[in-house]
This record gives sequence, structure tokens and C-alpha cells, in this order.
Amino acid sequence: MGEDTGSISGDGKGDVISDITITRKIVEAFSRQFQEYLEVDVAIAGGGPAGLVAARELAGNGYKVALFERKLSIGGGMWGGGMTFPTIVVRSGAVPVLKDVGIRVEDTGDGYYTADSIQSVAKLTGAACDAGARIFPCMSVEDVMFQEGKVCGIVINWSAVEMAGLHVDPLCVGARAVVDATGHPSEVCHVVQKKAGNLDIPGGCVQGEKSMWAQVGEKTVVENTNMVFPGLYVAGMAANAVAGAPRMGPIFDGMILSGVKVARLIREELSR
Repeated sequence: MGEDTGSISGDGKGDVISDITITRKIVEAFSRQFQEYLEVDVAIAGGGPAGLVAARELAGNGYKVALFERKLSIGGGMWGGGMTFPTIVVRSGAVPVLKDVGIRVEDTGDGYYTADSIQSVAKLTGAACDAGARIFPCMSVEDVMFQEGKVCGIVINWSAVEMAGLHVDPLCVGARAVVDATGHPSEVCHVVQKKAGNLDIPGGCVQGEKSMWAQVGEKTVVENTNMVFPGLYVAGMAANAVAGAPRMGPIFDGMILSGVKVARLIREELSR
């Protein structure tokens, strides 16, 4: 009866836990982090494998990177493996990238390699964060900032606001380069095409992805990773969706190498 179980209204010192202090620390830390990333070198829309790899590559080379993911979970299509079987397949090109962040890769002996999808997402996410990239979940990119013929940032809102259909004005993040890594929907490119003009691709507009053909899709996802409008790059499955190339299913070699390529292209452009 006389045991001291602590107080929920203490000052946060010693063994006393204060609910209000906990809340204050969360709000203060997030506010500080968010304000720090209102102006960045690179803003990435989409936290799938291409976006995560690009974030790590860029942040590791000294660029200030913010990644915005619509969902609470990170990883895009990689997270669920193949039809929720938590296994992904890669070929030799992506193996060094995976091993470099500590992902266990199994050589099946026939040119294919497998890895645990959960570990892959966790390690790629951790590596991006360790490199200095900041990841903001539950935030959707609904528009871009556009000045003097160039994409110069993104317009964001809470995903819950978007899902509820609420009329809530968004906020902005300035960026020297923007990456559309939103996957199949290629959402940022659709917005730019609609509001700013033709994309710098054959046909000038988003073509839409074709049905699955891994042999072609794996190759073209890297080939189609490019700057498609001044200041706007496309990576991962969004690259194939924009260019009208096939999807490739739960094989992730091309997606990972697309992240490496887009990071290289951005470094080359920003260093000029």
C-alpha cells in the first residue's frame, strides 16, 4: 500500500515520468528537425528502394536530403516481398549495394540472389538515416514549387489530410533537385506535366507503365532514370511508368541501381 509508484504529473527529473514533458520533447524535437529541412539540396518523394538508395548515396556525399513518404511504413513494394512472402530477388548488379549496408544475400547458384525483404528495408532505411538523410513519413507530395521554368521544391501535406479530403493548405520545402520516386503512380511527374508543361521525354507526357516483363523492365528502369524536367528527376518504378516501359514485379536489381544512378546524376548537376 505504501509503495511509491511515481507520478504522472512530475517535472521529469529522477524516476518521475511526466506525460506533458514527454509530449513537449516530441513536439520540440520534430519542430526543430522539420524547420531544419525546409530548405534542402534534394527532396525525394517516395521511400521505396530507389528513394532510399538515392537518399543514402546523396547524404553520404554531403548533400542535405529529405525524403517524404506517404505511408507510415517505409520500403514501397520491397517491404511486402512477393505477395507478402518476405523475400526479394536481385541479380548480381545490386548485390554490392545490399551487402554494403549489411543485408544478408543468398546466392541461389543460377544468377539469382535472394534476400529477406524486411531486413532489406530496415537496413536500407537505417543506412539512409545514418548517412544523414532525414525521412518524414505520413507526408504526401501534392504539388511542386515552380519558378523561372524550373522545379525548385515540393508542396507537402499530411497524408491523413489528403485521405480525409479535408481542405487544409499545405506547406513547402525548397530544394535544388526533386526526385519522383513515387512508384507506379509517378505522381510528381503527373503534377508537373499538368501544371508546368511537357516533360523532357518522348511524347512529352507520362506514358503509363506496361504489363509485367521483368527482362525488359529491369533494364529500362535504369535507362529511364533521368532528369525529365529542369530540377525534376525520376527514379525507380516511376521511371518506367513515365516512359511507358514494363513493370518487373518482386525483382529489385533495377530499382536499387536506379537509386544509385539518380544520385550520380544529381551530384553531377549540382556540382556544376
